[in-house]
Amino acid sequence: MTFQMTPEKGRFVTFEGGEGVGKSTQLARLAEHLRECGFEVVTTREPGGTEKAEKLRDFLLSGRAAPLGPLAEAALFSAARADHVATLIAPALKRGAWVLCDRFADSTRAYQGARGGVDAKTLALLERAAVGETRPDLTIVLDLPAGEGMARAASRRDGGERADRFESEDPSFHEGLRHAFLDIAESEPERCCVIDASLSVDDVARTVRAFIHDRFLAHAAQAAQ
Repeated sequence: MTFQMTPEKGRFVTFEGGEGVGKSTQLARLAEHLRECGFEVVTTREPGGTEKAEKLRDFLLSGRAAPLGPLAEAALFSAARADHVATLIAPALKRGAWVLCDRFADSTRAYQGARGGVDAKTLALLERAAVGETRPDLTIVLDLPAGEGMARAASRRDGGERADRFESEDPSFHEGLRHAFLDIAESEPERCCVIDASLSVDDVARTVRAFIHDRFLAHAAQAAQ
């Protein structure tokens, strides 16, 4: 069945979680499903998504920004996010597209905030400057024990590929990161949903689709009947 979106605003869905939880896979599965439903879908990632932001991605994930400290990293992530929102995300939402993003501002809250020690007020100011009113309609937090996630992340790398800046952190960092995302989800239950990423890929995809349908598509389906 093809649904008709209201033209004035699309939907913005973000995927969050630690390393190796399956964000990219589930984002792609949801994008395929929504396109089959007749929606325009834009898929993107952070840091990145635009030419300028991708350059900052390379700098950040290479570890070259790490000596500058978590605050500088947060500022660079926010600079990339500001361009991403202005150039790609906001225009797509304005024309009625769905935007699915692999990581967004919650990752800065978790990595540079909860784990890096940048205070919440500073992060809130950076976030407000970068995103304005362009905030997710729904954030899907994929939850997985840190050790399992890191094992998955290692297995997907080619033999010669090195772990990036954040993948190379120690196990305690990643376990703390997991709890940081769960804390964010608990603090904003109207926006966030937590899904057990230890389930099979198909089971996780079905659960994601169920959340999307209940939140956004059930009314459209009834109206189309």
